[in-house]
Amino acid sequence: QVQLVESGGGLVQAGGSLRLSCAASGRTFISYTMGWFRQAPGKEREFVAAITWSAGSTSYADSVKGRFTISRDNAKNTVYLQMNSLKAEDTAVYYCASLIGSRWSNWGQGTQVTVSS
Repeated sequence: QVQLVESGGGLVQAGGSLRLSCAASGRTFISYTMGWFRQAPGKEREFVAAITWSAGSTSYADSVKGRFTISRDNAKNTVYLQMNSLKAEDTAVYYCASLIGSRWSNWGQGTQVTVSS
């Protein structure tokens, strides 16, 4: 079982940057594909980015391509989301999760990102 704890959220002006972290407990962390998701008020939770266990492959939602970068440090059991050129529409609670089989699981509690325009 993997437990995930997100951090790094906050209030930032449009055009600014934030780096989110997702710290994982559990020895099997390195074997999981990890992902970031977000949920804005009144909206469904949506996929943001994912990274395979070896960091050999990443994927991004079209809305964040070229602005966000997902990475991981398996030695530190941590996944990161570097967010640059932030926009007001990036405002949301950001969650990380691990892909187990075909399902995203082990959701963290989330971290709030607020971008002021």
